[in-house]
Amino acid sequence: MQAVVKTHHIKITVEGKSIPMKLANFLKREYGSEYKVIATKKAAYDDNSLIGKNTKWYKDIKNKITPADSLKIYRQNKGLSQGKLAKLLGVLPSNISEMERSKRGISKEVAKKLSLILEVPVEKFI
Repeated sequence: MQAVVKTHHIKITVEGKSIPMKLANFLKREYGSEYKVIATKKAAYDDNSLIGKNTKWYKDIKNKITPADSLKIYRQNKGLSQGKLAKLLGVLPSNISEMERSKRGISKEVAKKLSLILEVPVEKFI
């Protein structure tokens, strides 16, 4: 039996003969009617998988993500240290740290450069 949960940034797959009840109950609470269990012999995703963008949980989290959060998330996803990103931007590493902690704003010019370097829409940083 396999439980599959797909969201924009999260994929959860549980494989085995059965899903632990504690995990199944947690997923059911988090995803409500969007949560589905797919019995399968192979690990494959199909149309019965959860599309997480439609869940209340995803929408709530998305509304709470700040440009500072986005910077840190996308930097880490690219495998860049603050120092490496600072070099690519032509700023001090302390500036990146301050931007990620919302101690320093992200200017439009820096947001454009971040968008190119991290390959995400500029709106994520504004």
